[in-house]
Amino acid sequence: MLNKKWIGLYLFLMGAVALTAQDKAPENWFNLDPSEGVPGVSTEKAYQELLKGKKGQEVVVAVIDSGVDYEHEDLDDVMWVNVDEIPGNGKDDDNNGYVDDIHGWNFLGNKSGENIEHDNLEVTRLYKKYGEMFEGKDPEDLSKKEKALFAKYEEYKKVVEDKQKSLEENAGTYAAIAEALDKLEKEVGKEDISAEDLDGLDTSDPMVGYAVQIVKSLMAQGQTFEEIKKDLNGYAEYLQGQYEYHYNPDFNPRPLINDNYEDPYDRDYGNGDVRGPDALHGTHVAGIIAAERDNDLGMKGVANNVKIMSIRTVPDGDERDKDVAAAIVYAVDNGASVINMSFGKGASPRKDVVDEAVRYALKNDVLLVHAAGNDGKEVTNLNNFPTDRFEKRGFLNLFGSKYADNWIEVGALNWKTGETLAAPFSNYSPEYVDLFAPGMAIYSTTPDNGYEDLQGTSMAAPVVAGVAAMLRSYYPDLTAEQVKSILMQSAVKDRTKVKKPGSKEDMVSFSTLSVTGGIVNAYEAVKLAEQTKGKKKGVSRNGGGASNAKKGKGDDNSVRP
Repeated sequence: MLNKKWIGLYLFLMGAVALTAQDKAPENWFNLDPSEGVPGVSTEKAYQELLKGKKGQEVVVAVIDSGVDYEHEDLDDVMWVNVDEIPGNGKDDDNNGYVDDIHGWNFLGNKSGENIEHDNLEVTRLYKKYGEMFEGKDPEDLSKKEKALFAKYEEYKKVVEDKQKSLEENAGTYAAIAEALDKLEKEVGKEDISAEDLDGLDTSDPMVGYAVQIVKSLMAQGQTFEEIKKDLNGYAEYLQGQYEYHYNPDFNPRPLINDNYEDPYDRDYGNGDVRGPDALHGTHVAGIIAAERDNDLGMKGVANNVKIMSIRTVPDGDERDKDVAAAIVYAVDNGASVINMSFGKGASPRKDVVDEAVRYALKNDVLLVHAAGNDGKEVTNLNNFPTDRFEKRGFLNLFGSKYADNWIEVGALNWKTGETLAAPFSNYSPEYVDLFAPGMAIYSTTPDNGYEDLQGTSMAAPVVAGVAAMLRSYYPDLTAEQVKSILMQSAVKDRTKVKKPGSKEDMVSFSTLSVTGGIVNAYEAVKLAEQTKGKKKGVSRNGGGASNAKKGKGDDNSVRP
């Protein structure tokens, strides 16, 4: 599921985060060097000291996400363009199976141009599926396999029904607060309300009085009324969306797509609208990776020489395994060297299909970068998907790796050092999270030429994807597995005692939160890459060779899932 922008407000209201106007991260902090007082990844230092005067080759980075605003002033010149496709002629000119895929593909739409915006969570879909499966059946009459599924159904039922009950109350409460803010504006008589305007305000409406308390508390932390209203309205909408879509088993948007949903290999669906109805998340991710560095606009992405391929796959809700697998295959077939995946969920009913696509990416030397998630929990291979651990395949598993060696799992950093270094929401694991990267107060591109601070492991993953793209550009003879190894070996170790994510009091060594115990660092990665002999055949470091030649739909059918 997409990391919602309202997580910052939610954490504030829960007492976990309190940012004030005097306590604000530098806009470009994720690209800065640790010597500048923030745990940045030394992007600028790498370019200025190690890569200055060197020429890199173009690298395609696929952003599997909610969509990207390809007309944004800071992204329009870094979008991947399918040069073999003629825009708008309604034909599959390059014979890759997709009509008018100019900047990528949208697996959340149909051929008539309609798009899905909202969807359920996977737990809700499974709750409905198993509910229909076991309706009218006596649990005592079930087979051993069926009883295992029935136990899952009971688990999902409790999650969904408890959440529905909670949302009925909370969504209504926040909707009432948002309505009270509108009333407050009318009572004060202006929109630009100050703390002084609220002092001594006499209101007969108890809800307006409650809203005044909230506003005064947040203003004391440096926020303006306009910012407060925007965030509270947004959070109210988010809760309402959870109630109407995420945890509503009666909501099913999938028929709009007109695909054979039961066939995971039916990929003849979608359209070329890679922006979609809400491209906030994907546009922000794309900017972190590759926003133009030399145009004196907005912000600087991590990597130059990058072309962003937008593959719209993630709705407001949980992505579907079929779409994720299709997106990975599309990215590989059309020349991506790095794939960023800032999404995740708690169950994966067709993990086998996703695993096939991951193996396909591995076979074709494509690096996958995945966000660890924002639940403030220790992740395992059973509670957070997709994952780099392949599902057991019986006898065949004896001859293959258990893990995808082309996969990097990323946790999120705060911009502050010391005990708050780990973002309070970030997932972690000394076994399943590889390293950490900046993920709080990240200033990047948003639709319609906007820029905004967002936070989440969704923002940390593209930082790593950007550094990976940097290596693949300047050191094209390195394989995806070598790039992963370099990023992990060069991660800057940190043994600071930090607050364990998800906890207010527990202190742990930062080094225990990931496999490397470190933070990705572009400068150190480039230094190590310079000393590493590449294993990629037919590619030299003087710019010769092809990064990942575009393949047609029918190529390499022996490994294409």
